[in-house]
This record gives sequence, C-alpha cells and structure tokens, in this order.
Amino acid sequence: MRLVDAAGVADYRAMARRRLPRFLFDYFDGAAIAEGTAARNRHDLDALAIEQRVMVDVGTVDPSTTILGQRWSMPVALGPVGLAGLAARRGEVQAAIAARAAGLPFCLSTYGLSAFDEVDRATEGQWFQLYVLRDRGFTSDLLERVEALRPPVLVLTVDTPVSGVRYRDRRSGLNAGTTLPGKVRQAIQAAAHPRWLYDVALRGRPLLFGSIAPAVPSASGLGDFWAWLGANLEPCLTWADVDFVRQRFSGRIVVKGVMDPRDADAAIDAGVDGIIVSNHGGRQLDGARSSIVALPGVVAAAAGRVPVMMDGGIRSGVDVVKALDQGATACLLGRAWVFALAAGGRAGVAQLLADLQREIVVTLALSGRTTVPLHQAGTSK
Repeated sequence: MRLVDAAGVADYRAMARRRLPRFLFDYFDGAAIAEGTAARNRHDLDALAIEQRVMVDVGTVDPSTTILGQRWSMPVALGPVGLAGLAARRGEVQAAIAARAAGLPFCLSTYGLSAFDEVDRATEGQWFQLYVLRDRGFTSDLLERVEALRPPVLVLTVDTPVSGVRYRDRRSGLNAGTTLPGKVRQAIQAAAHPRWLYDVALRGRPLLFGSIAPAVPSASGLGDFWAWLGANLEPCLTWADVDFVRQRFSGRIVVKGVMDPRDADAAIDAGVDGIIVSNHGGRQLDGARSSIVALPGVVAAAAGRVPVMMDGGIRSGVDVVKALDQGATACLLGRAWVFALAAGGRAGVAQLLADLQREIVVTLALSGRTTVPLHQAGTSK
C-alpha cells in the first residue's frame, strides 16, 4: 500500500507492522498482560453513539479551540510516546514539525530518542513530558535543561510508579537485549527489515535517549535501557511531588494518568493546570476501566477549574467528537501518530492530522454543530 492510499489508522498500523522489526512494532502496539484495558478503550468508544441532527446551517464549521493559552487548529495533540524516534529517522523531530505545521502541540517523551533541545531547534513551543525518577538530582538536572528552553506546558505522567507487565515485549525479545541470545534475536529481526535498518538504525544516528543520555547513553542497547528503567522509576511519588516540579518549572503543568475523580480533586488541590484522563493506553494496569468511561467522572470532579483532556483508543475524528461530547476539551494521540510516522515519516503524520481534521469537521456538521467545545458530558449515548 502506498502512503497516499492509507485511509485511517488501521492502514497506518498495517504499514508500520511491515516496516518495523517485530520487537519495535510489538512495543508500540502492545499493552499490559492480556491487553484487556487496551481493547476496552476501543470497545467503549465504539459503543458510544453521536446524535444526528439535520436542517442546521453548517456552511462554516470551525474545529479550532484555545487550551492552556494556545490556539489549536482542532482539539487534538500528539501525546508522548517513548522510543518514537525508532519508528522513523529522527522520528520525534519529524512528528513535531508535522504537528506544528498543522497548528497543534507535540509532546516529547522523557524516553524519546531526540533531546528536547533538538526538537526545540526544529520547531519551538512544543511540550515536554516528565517522569519523576528515583534519582531526584537527575530529575532536577533534566528539568533545568528543559526549563531553559521555556516550553509552555510540562506533562507530568503519574501512572507509572512501576512498569506494567507486557507479555508481548517478552515474546518479541525486546526485554532480552542484555543477553547475547537476546541481542542476536533483535539483530535478526532488524536484518529482516533492511529499509528500517538503513534509514533509522544507520542514517538516524546518533541513536541516543536524548533527555536521559547521561544515564543511558545508547538507544541501540535497549536491554540496558529496560534495566535502568526498572531501577529508576519512582514508586514513592505522591501529590506533594507536584511542588517539587513546580519549583523547577515555570510554565503550565498538566498531570497525565488520572482515572478517578478523587485523584482529579487531589491534582487540582496540588496546583496543576490541567488533567489528562489516561490509562496509559492499557500499557500499565490491565483490567482498568477505559479512559472514555472514566472521563465524565473526572470532568465532573474538575468542575471547570482546569481543562480535562483524554487519551486511550482515539483513532478517528469521530472518536474525538465522542470524547468532546463526554466533556473532554481535547484528545491526545499516541499509537495513531507513531503508526503514521512509521508508515511515512513526517508526511505520514501530516496526512493523518489532515484526515483527522476533515473527519472532525464532517462529524460536527452531520451532528448539527459548527464549533468546539461542544456540550457537557452526556451528549453521546
């Protein structure tokens, strides 16, 4: 399939599956244990219906919105995805440029291959996602480097005190890279994808974890990364640590990983500027509720005090409108943009975003609406 013929995230996923080594595709595509939460994210979105209205003037539909002081061309952002720079050559930079051209935010993961300064040089004003690590000195140094570039928003991910158990990563050999058999297995998978090997593994160098390179220099040693990650996730993180971040970052802080109204109250009491309802795409707690089911309760608890966004299973403009109908101010994409990146680099992400915007406009028009934000939670049934 040619990129121009791809119609929807399922097509980009199929292209990504063909182009990436198995251990990378399964990392992006997989989820925790039996992957039930990831499946529930999609099932519960599909179960919602949009009220169709007719005989309304929809000659002009404007999907743009203003969130956290920024004007977005539509209520969609590119959320943080670790290792995304292995999906395409300097992948995070390509995706950030595509997002900026579309008038949307891009959020770089702490575990991206590109450092924030590389993304900032390519396109200013993007977001940074932070994991507070066990080594608070290292975290402080990282925040100092990020703060120097003045990103408008810091996304603080709080749902990862420990890493979820992912069977697919074991089966694919992703976590076995510290052993000689594991390294050989990954090398064989890479060699079976010569286009990726040439374009990413060779031309995409340096293959570093840009933001954490002082601790984990080489992204080609994924086994070393997983070992480091297991030893450095912070299991003792509490809401008091928002102040730790606030003292080191002057922009807006959005907390990602809230699924319970009680946690929404605690987050707002801790002084955050926004909330992202997220179960980490089902990659952490298998058996958790879907993000779309959790969303209305968090919106009610927030009571308009801060914007509430969501991620988890968003694959189309129809999904975005359903989330807005349930009270979200915007949606973050994860797997969707990485699949498009793997399928076609910057052009793939740009095509995905253009298609999403058209789908949002058409869905709004066919449901008798011309602007966002939409109604309060409860419009979709």
